[in-house]
Amino acid sequence: MPDSGGEPTGEPILPDGGGDRNDSVLVLNPVSGNGDHREQVRGLADGAGFTVLETREPSEAVAFGRLAAAAGAERVVAAGGDGTINEVARGLDAADAFGEVTFGVVPTGTGNNFASNLGIESVEHAFELLADGERRRIDVATADGELFLNSCIAGLTAEASASTSPELKGRLGVLAYVLNGLRTLREFDALPLAVDADCPAADRTWSGEALMVLVGNARRFPAEGRAQSDCEDGLLEATIVERTPPADLLQETAIHRLFGDETEHVTTLQASELRVEVRRDEPVGFSFDGETSSHGSLTMATGEKTVELPVGENYEPTPD
Repeated sequence: MPDSGGEPTGEPILPDGGGDRNDSVLVLNPVSGNGDHREQVRGLADGAGFTVLETREPSEAVAFGRLAAAAGAERVVAAGGDGTINEVARGLDAADAFGEVTFGVVPTGTGNNFASNLGIESVEHAFELLADGERRRIDVATADGELFLNSCIAGLTAEASASTSPELKGRLGVLAYVLNGLRTLREFDALPLAVDADCPAADRTWSGEALMVLVGNARRFPAEGRAQSDCEDGLLEATIVERTPPADLLQETAIHRLFGDETEHVTTLQASELRVEVRRDEPVGFSFDGETSSHGSLTMATGEKTVELPVGENYEPTPD
């Protein structure tokens, strides 16, 4: 689930902190994750010279990101889950500021998948990296103009995420998604899709009924091991899981190949551009970094090395 949604009620005003404090702006979602991080983040941000903009309305993080860039901020940081990070990035994109601004991530959400892929381990670690961590430029993906940094998913995984309540996430953390996925599987109808990919070697097509489609920009979808994809190669990493008897799916999971090497029921590919067409009248919900919208078709692409961010020691520029 996204950290917020909808439209802001009004244009926020960037406070005048005096001196050069507005050169560094942190957008804080105080209710992401279990909501216990507000004072810690504000204290660290104040000590590091950030102006803090705290969201109170749905999608206000988009407006704050746009406003911070327009005010000339050199560093704009998102403190929240994947949804908040996505929103602040969308604000920077709307201001056409990716070339001038260093973006930063402070993980305070439930899963913090994007931060993990950047090698950011905690709130404290994030501020250490903001001070003197290595900077890398990573890809930014779009799907019909909708920006995503980490992943775009549809099918069973997206359905489970969208139906997981904030209360359940707060009590169980990542386990909440797993439990909801098991419940959703019993009621899920496969998606009739056609996929056309511009791959490095040759174009590839796929059509059929999919249990899920998982497209990663910073995220890879393995059964085990690291989840980071190559964030700097200008390619999306896609996995299509076909509808198949549960016994076959369990067998492939058991040999650790479900989201790795291609198998009979799983297609994996890398593509600079990916087109997905829904072959039914009803549109499908696609989750962009946890923020869901419905589409009858999508064209996804990447902007290679678009945004600069601090990364941790575990970030791999060229992962295996």
